Amino acid sequence: MMSKITIERAKLSDVDEMKAILDDFAEGGELLARSRMDFYEKIRDFYVARVGGVVAGMVALHVSWVDLAEIRSLAVAHEFQSRGIGSLLAKECMEDALSLGVDNVFTLTYRPGFFERFGFEEVSKAELPHKVWKVCLDCVKFPDCDEIAMMTRVK
Repeated sequence: MMSKITIERAKLSDVDEMKAILDDFAEGGELLARSRMDFYEKIRDFYVARVGGVVAGMVALHVSWVDLAEIRSLAVAHEFQSRGIGSLLAKECMEDALSLGVDNVFTLTYRPGFFERFGFEEVSKAELPHKVWKVCLDCVKFPDCDEIAMMTRVK
């Protein structure tokens, strides 16, 4: 029997599990690594997916400007993939953006097909405001970012 999947705001007690998931993807070059302190400082941006009480995945919605937010750090632990958890997390971010009154949501990704299902379209990185790139300065791939920028209007 499959355990129920729940999506909820992350708690400080989730940080170790969240960091372990993200570190796994960061080691493979798929996501930007985050320090434990960064998780604590931005905990209010994060949602987690729980399966049987275990953190199975996470995502952050980071507000960048009055009309712009970013979906960041969307990751589902390998053992929980192919259960729709990533989609549930993305939908939660879109609902959060709508409730905040954000007009546009963007992401930087290596998996454009996933985000296309939510109405995201590829855009030029030059279309994104310069303040978006502040976090990129810490990336090992800066300034040669090979991620795909995508954006959608919040409905």
